[in-house]
This record gives sequence, C-alpha cells and structure tokens, in this order.
Amino acid sequence: MPREYLKKAIKTAQTGASDVHQTVSDILVDIEQGGEDAARKYAAQFDGYDGPVLLDANAIAEACARVPQSLRDDIAFAHDNVRRFAETQKQSVQDVQTEVLPGLIAGQKTIPCNAAGCYIPGGRYAHVASAIMTVTTAKVAGVSHIAACSPPHPGVGLPPAIIFAAHLCGADSILAMGGVQGIAAMTFGLFGLPRADILAGPGNQYVAEAKRILYGRVGIDMVAGPTDSLILADVSADPHIVATDLVSQAEHGYNSPVWLVTDNRALAMDVAARVPALIAALPTLNRESAEAAWRDYAEIVLCDDREEMVACSDAYAPEHLTVQAADLDWWLDRLTCYGSLFLGEETTVSYGDKATGTNHVLPTSGAAKYTGGLSVHKYMKVVTWQRATRAGSKSVAIATARISRVEGMEGHARSADVRLAKYFPDETFDLAAQL
Repeated sequence: MPREYLKKAIKTAQTGASDVHQTVSDILVDIEQGGEDAARKYAAQFDGYDGPVLLDANAIAEACARVPQSLRDDIAFAHDNVRRFAETQKQSVQDVQTEVLPGLIAGQKTIPCNAAGCYIPGGRYAHVASAIMTVTTAKVAGVSHIAACSPPHPGVGLPPAIIFAAHLCGADSILAMGGVQGIAAMTFGLFGLPRADILAGPGNQYVAEAKRILYGRVGIDMVAGPTDSLILADVSADPHIVATDLVSQAEHGYNSPVWLVTDNRALAMDVAARVPALIAALPTLNRESAEAAWRDYAEIVLCDDREEMVACSDAYAPEHLTVQAADLDWWLDRLTCYGSLFLGEETTVSYGDKATGTNHVLPTSGAAKYTGGLSVHKYMKVVTWQRATRAGSKSVAIATARISRVEGMEGHARSADVRLAKYFPDETFDLAAQL
C-alpha cells in the first residue's frame, strides 16, 4: 500500500517565510560602504548593544574566569571529542602524486584557508556547542586566522560560556556582534580582522541570506534552513524515547520539522499520544517552539516495511537521522541521504549536537541529497599541480595541439607547438591537420 500519513504537516519550512533578501542586501551594501560605523549602527539597532565589539585579552580572561569549573570541564570534554574527530577527518585527505605517464607527474595538495569567520548563534539559546563545532574544525584544518562572532545581549555583551568556548577552541578574534552585521564584519575585514575566505556556522534566516548573497565573494559552509530531524523506528523501539527525541528537536524553533517513519501502527499511535505531555512539561520558551513545530510541521508516516522506510527517509534527506530499529548494520548499509546518522537507542541527536565529536552544522531542507555537513575539509582547499620532463611532455603536447585545433582554440594549440619545436627540433609534427 502507499505510505499512510497518520499526521501530515500543514506547513513546510518555507511556508510564510518573509522575503528578507532585499533587507539583507541593503544592510550589506550599507556596511560595505559605511564600514565600522555602519556595523555599529546595526548592532545598536538589532542587538541593543553599543559596547566594545572586538574583545581584548583582558575581557576574554575576565569572561573565562566567570565560567564555573564544571562547565569548563564539560566544554573541554566536548572540544576534545570534536578535535580528535576532526584530526581523523583531516588524515583522510592526503597530499599525493602519481606518474601519469613516464616523465609526467601530477599531484594533489591540501592547503587551509588563510582566514575563517565562524558565526555562533545567540538569541533564544546561547549556542556554546556551535562555537566548539565551528572554531575547532577551523583550527584543526590549520586556518591562519579564525574570527568568531556572536550576538551580544542588550547592554551586557556575550555570554561568558561562549567566550570561553571560542577562546579554548582557538579563535584568534572574538566579536560581540551578531546578525547580518556580524557576517559583514568578518567578510569585509572590519575591526582589524583580515577579510574572511570562508564563513561557517548556523544562524537565523537573515544570517543564512547574508551568506547566500555573499557566496562567491567568500566561501560558505552551506546555506542552512530550519533544523530538521527524522526517526526511523520499528516494533522494537521504546515509544517514550522516540517521543522524547522528537520533542527535543522540535524545541529548536517554531518551524523545525520533526518526522517519525515506522512500519508499526501501534508504535506510531503510542508516540503521538505521548508527545503533547512531553511538550507541556518543557519550560515556557521551549514549549512554545515545540508546540508550533509539532502542530504545523511534524509528520508521522506509516510504511509497509523497512525497505519502504528507507525510501521514505532518503526522499526526506533529513539533517539528523535516527534509527531505533533492529539490525542496525542493515540500515547503515542502505541509507544514503542524511546529514548525520544516529544508530540505536544508545545515541541521540542531542549527543551529536553537543559532545560526541561529529559536527552539528549540517545540511537542512533536503540538501543532504547532495552534500554533507561542516568538517575540517570545508576549511581546506584540495588543489592540484603537475611537472614534466621534456620527453614526458611530448605525447601531451601532440594531443593538446590537436584537441585545441578541433575546438578552434588556436592559441592553446600554439602553446603546445612551441614546446615541441624547442624540445624536438629534429622532428616534424603535422599538428595543423584537422581530425
């Protein structure tokens, strides 16, 4: 039978989205032309903050001293996990070279970006984990200068925990500035920063649009929409844990989709019955977000079997994908479209969001069909090089000249001709003939 929707979303992540493009574009133009004064103007307007933007060493030390030791230890634990995983990722891409033909050598070299801008969201939640995820991976990649920026609280500044995390993980500069103005400051090299080569990190729709507009002038990790999560569950799953995990992700925001895909009707109904009480038990702000997300964006899909569950999941291409089902290796082998995969009840998206070591900056809105998330590789360029002996260049020059003339690119052909004439003066090459 076709998939049965026991709960169908009445909105999508794009429903009712404001057209923020023009607003963001105008702000970026204003800041590029007006520089630091314009950026400060928007900080005062949107953040309610007119204090120091670039934190000096004393401000950083003072903020770090205010972080309780237990929280320092937790942040250090998460940082160590992320660092070690990033180091392993870095080792997976190596400098290589090969002799393509005798005398013709081609190679690959990895080079880190010179400057990175890491955006750390603020607003409703102080995203300490985002500081860890973005700054640590840039540091492991070998980026020369890492700037971190985050929205300050009105009249107060940045939360000490964010400052501590960014500093511990290796940020060279920390800015108390959020939103489009923070992105602009890093991109345009304001407040003494070098111009960023790449921007990374999650943010609201204005931050995402700023990154989209600037892409090309600067690299970005990805254009991210509202976070989304999908759980694949069979009869062996614990309905209370499934429901709790769905609610935990719905609290991200009013438009954060959560989906349950199962082949067991009884489980689906049990989970659906548990969710309202779990949402009601959340603190007020969290509850309001989760209620809206569950009401408007959540779905429960009933499938015939696990093959159909895989097909359904791959069609959604979720940012976060959890499997609470038997035979975990089977699911690992079959699933192909997700940002990060959580296999079994013993792990959860919340672990990955905070401390397991894998990155939580991931593709949303179906982008997992064609890309993965933030990693050490995003801050690195894989470039190529080549070298040849004169003898080794002979066959390449002949082929280049002939292919170029077929294409009508005579200048290219002649760059090969002159080398053949110089290196092999006693030979004749009929390179002008058309194939």
